[in-house]
Amino acid sequence: MDWDHLEENWKHFAASVKEKWTKLSDEEIADLKGKREHLEAKIHEAYGHAKDEIKKDVDAWLTALKKKNDSL
Repeated sequence: MDWDHLEENWKHFAASVKEKWTKLSDEEIADLKGKREHLEAKIHEAYGHAKDEIKKDVDAWLTALKKKNDSL
């Protein structure tokens, strides 16, 4: 699974985003429409983490999703 797949199926993955980044509202997550840059910006806004840390966190989340989907 790549980011394009995730973006195309954003509604399906929104719950996982909410579970990982609980400070983001459902409305904020829906408004992201799967755009990675926007997700990273919202995480930065909500949590104040460094941008390189956020990129690593999003990469780790995506890797975990891939593993989960591969095991289904």
